[in-house]
Amino acid sequence: MDFLEEPLPGVGTYEDFNTIDWVREKSRDRDRHREITSRSKESTWALIHSVSDAFSGWLLMLFIGLLAGSLAGLIDISAHWMTDLKEGVCLAGFWFNHEHCCWKSNTTFTDRDKCPEWKSWSQLIIGHGEGAFAYILNYLMYVIWALLFSLLAVLLVKGFAPYACGSGIPEIKTILSGFIIRGYLGKWTLIIKTITLVLAVSSGLSLGKEGPLVHVACCCGNILCHLFTKYRKNEAKRREVLSAAAAAGVSVAFGAPIGGVLFSLEEVSYYFPLKTLWRSFFAALVAAFTLRSINPFGNSRLVLFYVEFHMPWHLLELVPFILLGIFGGRRKTTKLGKYPVLEVFVVTAITAILAFPNEYTRMSTSELISELFNDCGILDSSKLCEYVNDFNSTKGDDLPDRAAGPGVYTAMWQLALALIMKVFITIFTFGMKVPSGLFIPSMAVGAIAGRLLGVAMEQLAFYHHDWVIFSGWCSQGADCITPGLYAMVGAAACLGGVTRMTVSLVVIMFELTGGLEYIVPLMAAAMTSKWMADAIGREGIYDAHIRLNGYPFLEAKEEFSHKTLAMDVMRPRRNDPPLTVITQDSMTVEDVETIINETTYSGYPVVVSRESQRLVGFVLRRDLIISIENARKKQDGIVSTSIIYFTDHSPPLPPSFPSMLKLRSILDLSPFTVTDQTPMEIVVDIFRKLGLRQCLVTHNGKLLGIITKKDVLKHIAQLANQDPDSILFN
Repeated sequence: MDFLEEPLPGVGTYEDFNTIDWVREKSRDRDRHREITSRSKESTWALIHSVSDAFSGWLLMLFIGLLAGSLAGLIDISAHWMTDLKEGVCLAGFWFNHEHCCWKSNTTFTDRDKCPEWKSWSQLIIGHGEGAFAYILNYLMYVIWALLFSLLAVLLVKGFAPYACGSGIPEIKTILSGFIIRGYLGKWTLIIKTITLVLAVSSGLSLGKEGPLVHVACCCGNILCHLFTKYRKNEAKRREVLSAAAAAGVSVAFGAPIGGVLFSLEEVSYYFPLKTLWRSFFAALVAAFTLRSINPFGNSRLVLFYVEFHMPWHLLELVPFILLGIFGGRRKTTKLGKYPVLEVFVVTAITAILAFPNEYTRMSTSELISELFNDCGILDSSKLCEYVNDFNSTKGDDLPDRAAGPGVYTAMWQLALALIMKVFITIFTFGMKVPSGLFIPSMAVGAIAGRLLGVAMEQLAFYHHDWVIFSGWCSQGADCITPGLYAMVGAAACLGGVTRMTVSLVVIMFELTGGLEYIVPLMAAAMTSKWMADAIGREGIYDAHIRLNGYPFLEAKEEFSHKTLAMDVMRPRRNDPPLTVITQDSMTVEDVETIINETTYSGYPVVVSRESQRLVGFVLRRDLIISIENARKKQDGIVSTSIIYFTDHSPPLPPSFPSMLKLRSILDLSPFTVTDQTPMEIVVDIFRKLGLRQCLVTHNGKLLGIITKKDVLKHIAQLANQDPDSILFN
């Protein structure tokens, strides 16, 4: 009797912190699809089932888009309200943020933020908002609220969902490559990440919600996969859904559906077939429009940082744009604390104390970027637009280059201080045990640097328009330099230097700003920042995070150019014990259980006999354990001395012998093999393109050893003069 004629629960699944077998998963899906197609011709019900199976992917994308967009809207509205809560409260309704509170106010345009319905904490407590004591009271309340929000966030993460910290993109990138991290995309992680993301952003820490929103969307995708059998039971199919969910996450983060799909394709996805491309775009569109319908006046609008520059850029301006790219190519590192609560408390306290006196660090990062991108018009009341007015040559909103007034110089000093603060604070914030994204803080740093350079270029052109570099295209009184454009290019350069994004970055920036004619400067800055960053170190921030955590991620973009062979990497090595194998028809249940208990391997080669070492197949440890345990419970006569057979036919046994256990159905009869003389360049390519967990090494048909994904990564690390023991998982 073959005990496994019907599949057992758990057989074919994977243990935590292990890599899936892409080849086996895709083969299972093909078999399932062929069976459904053949049955569809037998009856009407089978045909309906076949159609619903084909349509289920699109239905799942709809659900993901709706859920991800709804959660993003909730996060956006809540974070905006709680951010404003640090400075005051609305008397018309405490649930209104500052902007919504003042909608019905009759104040003038210049005093639109000083409506009587909104009261600062000093006005509520002591009755007025002027004077030193009122300032100190507002300062104190700002710090207290920031500490309260951040401490609540870190305590919730530590107590209920440790996986909810960070941005989540490095882990998602690893999961999409085939790695299993149980609970990382679970319901508790989703709930806690949603709540603590609002708290962390509202605390004023130098972090963004954009990266964590990708994690939130992937949690939605993973949870909703359980509604459909073909995605619930197949890890490879589930990763197609997660790739689409990642695109939806970027879409709700930036309002950039196309950029979201390209980000998923360029940065995080390991396997991205054509149908996933269209489904990702559909999920991203649904998510973006869901978010816009929930919060039409927040950061969910179709263009997050809308820009309207009145003058085109000039070819010579590519030089400062490239300089911004070089600035953006610097490296960021993380600071991991051994005491997460204390670390959050200290960093939040320092951030709040330093941020409050400077209006450009006190405002939310999204508002800061929007102001830096802004092209000054006649009605602008920002200090960045306080120029010496000369409206004689003004045509509509098109203002000529003018001499900077006192407000601009004050703003420049404040922005310079804000730049220094944000660079250093962001380095420490990114590694803390709270949800923390790096997109918006990086863009803010680049935008500040870009605005500073843009104003410097503008004043240089105003006072020295007769210089050679300005002659011919910048005459006196003309609108030549647009500082907001420099801020936009600087933001793209800095984000590109940190993440190594290129095409997806340019498209996201276009969708963020609506500035189609500025794609060339953005491309120049993005490519320069990538080249500069690659010259300093080949890893982006997410790849560095993956390496620090020891995840088994095999980067598809890097080339392997060393002249080593499979025999140099395989195990066992020369002085190692022989390779642990299972024979196809001569080992008892007790023998196999002894091997399982004495080793920690995830699978074992099956051979004809120890003497011949002729390969039969490969069996997974987890499948063996589950099959033997179930056989002992449910099959009569299975004892420790029962023989295990992996063959098609078993010889008849005398009545006195215990029952045999046939486990051929859990045996992989087509494991991938290479010879011992195969160049490692080819082996690495095979592991990348097929997503293998292991590869068996043979010589003249005989089994010699095994190469796992962990062995490949250790070999690459060793050749790169890195610690091979930093690879912790297979």
